[in-house]
Amino acid sequence: MSTLRIGNASGFYGDRFDAVREMLTGGELDVLTGDYLAELTMLILGRDRLKDPGAGYARTFLRQLEDSLGLAHERGVKLVTNAGGLNPAGLADRVRELADRLGIPVRVAHVEGDDLTAQHPGSLAAHAYLGGFGIAACLREGADIVVTGRVTDAALVTGPTAAHFGWGPGEYDRLAGAVVAGHVLECGTQATGGNYSFFREGDVRRPGFPLAELHQDGTAVITKHPGTGGFVDVGTVTAQLLYETGGARYAGPDVTARLDTVRLTQDGPDRVRIDGVHGEPPPPTLKVGLNRLGGFRNEVSFVLTGLDVEAKAALVKEQLEAALGKVSEVRWDLVRTDRPDADTEEIASALLRLVVRDPDQEVVGRTLSGAAIELALASYPGFHVLAPPGKGAPYGVFEDVYVPHGAVPHVAVLHDGRRVPVAPAQDTVVLDEVPEPPLPESLPSGPTRRAPLGLVVGARSGDKGGNANVGVWARTDEAWSWLAHALTVDRFRALLPETADLPVTRHTLPGLRALNFVVEGILGAGVAAQHRFDPQAKALGEWLRSRHLDIPEELL
Repeated sequence: MSTLRIGNASGFYGDRFDAVREMLTGGELDVLTGDYLAELTMLILGRDRLKDPGAGYARTFLRQLEDSLGLAHERGVKLVTNAGGLNPAGLADRVRELADRLGIPVRVAHVEGDDLTAQHPGSLAAHAYLGGFGIAACLREGADIVVTGRVTDAALVTGPTAAHFGWGPGEYDRLAGAVVAGHVLECGTQATGGNYSFFREGDVRRPGFPLAELHQDGTAVITKHPGTGGFVDVGTVTAQLLYETGGARYAGPDVTARLDTVRLTQDGPDRVRIDGVHGEPPPPTLKVGLNRLGGFRNEVSFVLTGLDVEAKAALVKEQLEAALGKVSEVRWDLVRTDRPDADTEEIASALLRLVVRDPDQEVVGRTLSGAAIELALASYPGFHVLAPPGKGAPYGVFEDVYVPHGAVPHVAVLHDGRRVPVAPAQDTVVLDEVPEPPLPESLPSGPTRRAPLGLVVGARSGDKGGNANVGVWARTDEAWSWLAHALTVDRFRALLPETADLPVTRHTLPGLRALNFVVEGILGAGVAAQHRFDPQAKALGEWLRSRHLDIPEELL
């Protein structure tokens, strides 16, 4: 078979339930993947496993299979998923039990070795990001369903592709092409118009899930099933390529893909060709994601309506000062959503948000809730809160460490019980930054107009631990010539004042007409710590697009 068609039916734990059936019935497919894991998901599954040692996997996948396993078997579609989470062997057993109950003869294999929790005392879950060759080993030995734990998101595509085309560990350009395709697919409908800056250019009420047509040489075409919603164009693919990435080198356990070599070409309606991707040996270490409980947090939002908003906020802070004296971390944010002379009460109101954290649940629980509620008849006029504070909830902390490839026992456990060790990468290269490429010639000077940046560029942002990235891209060569010179690190910081005191690195990707900014520490200890209003930096890029600056009139 010259083309391998791999689709995706899940971008996170909680994605559209019907997507598995939709992908199996919507058109031709060889492999269907499902990505259920994220940094926050690993923490959630870790807490599940504390209550039940047999848990730790994405239960949704089993319910989806009950509805669709017969379809997959009938159509000869292989299923590859990381829904195994912290317990891939347990989920594989549950899948076998389901298949037996339904009378469907499928061969189920799983991949293990990523769990390093025992080596990291104090962590709730510590898991290495494995590559795709364990998946490939399972498929080469005849598995119909492969369940993994923590693998890189792109491994769900590189594994089946390597198995199908017979690629070995050293075929870096081909593997890099599959990594790029996998990165585009991994977040589901984000590649088909979901969460897209220019969403009004298509019907995105119910975007179809994406699929990739992969070829022996590592090239791919991103598309979707005929008749499904959303749209696929160079912009939607560019946006997803920039999501949760950094510089030109996109490192993984099997290969380092060079994002500065990617070429995107519109190949017809809802078809984008990816080619030219260059690959390099992987770095000598594997990333390990550590999740631990950081303590307890609580929050309350006081509603301040009408006049004297700042004075009302100051009063509440003074009244709660004594109760908060023992709390290790206190954060106040006054959100001015109010407008003068408003015609509704809600529009006349601002929010004063209090977030507290402490190792002691009692300190952020009853102590805070009692003090806050006691103010109900004794504080500013119009006192009320959006919801009363609770007893304090645990929050998580994420960090990453690195271990040598050989320290992780990567194993493919076949459907017949045989255990096949997966050799670690032999050829590795220490990861260095790529020198900044030359910038395009700047636009000739001319009249400008003060306008939102988003009128001429798109953006997508996301989280990696405590850091965030903001990818910004232009849609024309002229806009790129302006953007590359106009949006410096200093200008970026000025437009987004929250980043002013944080390390910000700009990476230039001329082939994508894109800049990628990495902001260190803006998310604190990661999404589970809920450090800021937008804890995963999902809307950081849209905030940037809304900021005004002087833009050449010829671009508007």
